Amino acid sequence: MRTTARQVIDRIAAHVGTPPRATTVDGFVAGDPDVAVRGVAVTVMATLDVLRDSVARGLDLVVTHEPLYYDHHGTSEAVLAADADPVHAAKAAYVAEHGLVVYRWHDAWHDRRPDGVLTGTARALGWLGAERPDEPGVYDLPSATTLHALAVHVAQALDARALRYVGAPDSPVAVVGLQPGFCGFDRNRRLLARQGVDALVLGEGHEWETGEYAADAVAAGACAGVVVPGHLPSEQEGMVEAHRWLTVLLPELRVELVRAVDPFTAVPVPAATRL
Repeated sequence: MRTTARQVIDRIAAHVGTPPRATTVDGFVAGDPDVAVRGVAVTVMATLDVLRDSVARGLDLVVTHEPLYYDHHGTSEAVLAADADPVHAAKAAYVAEHGLVVYRWHDAWHDRRPDGVLTGTARALGWLGAERPDEPGVYDLPSATTLHALAVHVAQALDARALRYVGAPDSPVAVVGLQPGFCGFDRNRRLLARQGVDALVLGEGHEWETGEYAADAVAAGACAGVVVPGHLPSEQEGMVEAHRWLTVLLPELRVELVRAVDPFTAVPVPAATRL
């Protein structure tokens, strides 16, 4: 007897420890859930390169944190298909050709207590034991640092190739808020404005919302600044955590982590000369 994709997901749902949301983005987004699977690929983002890597490894169930077709709520796929979008067409054809089953696993892993993504990211940063028990996502650093040193540590720990930060490099930092992925301006603002939080590390935010607020918060002396490693690097380690958990949950299957590569590359340039 071989395990089907549906049986895998049913087992995950039974053990993740969180009730399903009334409305969720989680679910099968491609392929036949009732086919037997040879192996499971766990990834933060099912890019075409990740799908190719999964096929090369013989993994035909892809459990991805982010959407397959570029839209959080999954509403744009019909538009992409109707427009004969060439990127969508190439990806959809590859999925079909290789009989891949793709499952989006976002909400339940975030809803888990502790949050699976936050746990994995904090583990990679070396902050796992530093979270305040009454303030999820707020960490007392093992030793005080500066904003620039914090940014360097985050970039190295999360393999973020295009990290940016807002604030003076030598500003002291002892308490950090952590919001992987995209949490939105309201949640960014509330953590930035919280008394005693020196800096915020967030995956990404709208520059005309969180970026502007961060610049004003620094100017007003409300915080030291904001560190922005990028969405993918900020959540990749959360799916490393998922891989660790699923390997134990699914002992009869090969469960492998397939890392997505940060697509952004920063170009170092000298400061512009002001006229």
